[in-house]
Amino acid sequence: MSLILSIETTTTNCSVSLSNEGETLVLMEDNNKNYSHAEMLHVFIDKIIKKADIKRSDLDAIAVSKGPGSYTGLRIGVSAAKGLCYALDKPLISISTLNALAHQVKTDEGVIIPMLDARRLEVYSAIFDHHYNSLRGIEAQILDQNAFESYLEKNLVYFIGNGVEKTKTLINHSNAIFVENKLPSAREMDKLAFEKYKKNDIEDVAYFEPFYLKDFIALKAKS
Repeated sequence: MSLILSIETTTTNCSVSLSNEGETLVLMEDNNKNYSHAEMLHVFIDKIIKKADIKRSDLDAIAVSKGPGSYTGLRIGVSAAKGLCYALDKPLISISTLNALAHQVKTDEGVIIPMLDARRLEVYSAIFDHHYNSLRGIEAQILDQNAFESYLEKNLVYFIGNGVEKTKTLINHSNAIFVENKLPSAREMDKLAFEKYKKNDIEDVAYFEPFYLKDFIALKAKS
């Protein structure tokens, strides 16, 4: 058995799963638009452990979605994962948020572009083929009518994530397929985490930091 607890908190979806050898056993999540992570994350972890009828010490590893995404969400998820690893003396596995999100698209052709909403007309995006091989790394990019044009001219392109809403208002192309109302989930992390676990592809718990992509900018409160 390889029991791995996966934590995903990069967007409004607070998501936790327990898997055995990559197969999801229990999944709990809540897409509260007000961000429920601080209140719900540890509640979900406790409920999953209880529902699976195991002890925390039975876990073999903790996996966390490493970003990019919400600064606050990332801090909460990574802090919880590192705390569990320290307390239980278990390895930490990090999973690319956009890679896991891309795995929600099941297709035999075309290109998959997972994207997360950033400021204004900006998204965090990456590009994968239908086998989930990386075609372009993660970037923060400004959207316009010509965005992803070279891919759209040659392939069906599946856009997925909370960046889709703004993208579909700008891109009008017959090859564009917008997969709406999808957010990163711990479910897609399970197989990816198991593959990393088998290879002992783990993080240094003491020094691991989320992948923010851009520096956090604190906004001043309006007087």
